[in-house]
Amino acid sequence: MCFALGAVPGYAALVGTTADNATFAIGSVFFTTASFVQWRLTGRWRAGGWKDAGWSDWWSAAVQFPGTIFFNISTFSALAGGDHVWRPDAYGSVLFLVSSVLAVHAVTIRDRLWDPTARTWEVAWLNLMGSIAFGASAVGAYTAPGSDQPANVALANAGTFIGALGFLAGALLMTPRPGRSSAPDPS
Repeated sequence: MCFALGAVPGYAALVGTTADNATFAIGSVFFTTASFVQWRLTGRWRAGGWKDAGWSDWWSAAVQFPGTIFFNISTFSALAGGDHVWRPDAYGSVLFLVSSVLAVHAVTIRDRLWDPTARTWEVAWLNLMGSIAFGASAVGAYTAPGSDQPANVALANAGTFIGALGFLAGALLMTPRPGRSSAPDPS
């Protein structure tokens, strides 16, 4: 929610650059915390198990975690600098994209790709959409050497906003549904 709020047009003008950057920095801490918990809960990978969904789950989480660290560094750097609004960096965005592809790989192995009774495929695809949008945002945020202006501010803001909504929607789908067990069906 923090990344979506920070990217809303007019938010930075309303609250100021420092508060907007603080919004992104706070969001990055929550994002990194969730990523670390996810990584720890995936268990262990096993060598040579690339066709196993657990292998892809572990690597997806292991790749996503440093991506969130890159976002921590860039958000806190923008907060400390205070003269420009934060924009996604390419390193974190690339790691998110790789992580999302691995997550989609895991659900295509574990569950049928379009299993309407499983939430995992929906979450994986929403996160992939969010990762693509964050990648577009990083492209828009590119600042040429000797310039202080992003290449495309509208793309940077739209990509951040859409990417954040994709990740938020995926997170909300992970919450247990009333009346349904969150445990996987053993059949």
